[in-house]
Amino acid sequence: MSEIEVQGVSRRYGDVAALSDLSLRVPDGEIVAVVGPSGCGKTTLLELVCGLQAPDSGTVAGGPATLMPQRDALLPWLSALDNAALPLRIKGTGRDAARAEAAPYFPAFGIEGFERSRPAQLSGGMRQRVAFLRTLLAGTPVLCLDEPFGALDALTRLQMQDWLARTLEAQPRTVLLVTHDVEEAAVLADEIVILAPRPGRVVARLDVDTPRPRRRTDDAVVQAVAGSLAALGLEQEARV
Repeated sequence: MSEIEVQGVSRRYGDVAALSDLSLRVPDGEIVAVVGPSGCGKTTLLELVCGLQAPDSGTVAGGPATLMPQRDALLPWLSALDNAALPLRIKGTGRDAARAEAAPYFPAFGIEGFERSRPAQLSGGMRQRVAFLRTLLAGTPVLCLDEPFGALDALTRLQMQDWLARTLEAQPRTVLLVTHDVEEAAVLADEIVILAPRPGRVVARLDVDTPRPRRRTDDAVVQAVAGSLAALGLEQEARV
């Protein structure tokens, strides 16, 4: 595994400042959640960590990292198994060998029996599980998750949060998680970083002390949610 170190990073798009002098650290094997209002540069931060963009100033170290975007981005003409195995194929692994490597994960990910299904035949939660398996099979020590459950209904989202917590316990990674849901952040993360409205900068950090995996009723989770909401309230425009 590997840590992430972001130091004094700023990023502009023309006249728009997305990030300003932002610093954060994700220790090896921990999960840090980034929370903030829309447009505060959260996705830009993930793309910088993954090397998809370069900062205008400051440094980004750690990785390598793989990005799981907001939408599952599964290829509609491939089966679930072939979508999951895609990173292996990109690395040059043959089709049969890539399938053989990906298939044993399907039972643990709760998608056994759907290996041959196309994305259109899967539920939203199943699609996200396939997308997360694809992200894991990329083999990088750092994962950047951009609102991974934002497109799901409320009940499925809660189920997927619990599933992700168990999965990361079984297969630890260093994780930078972007979310608008402060409860999701408190349930999943070791630390919550609050960003101000654009340009994004850190206005608060909150530790969640209860060991993972957690329940939403744990005192540390409740306190972290309250603290996050209070921190967001420091900025008039901030909301979740």
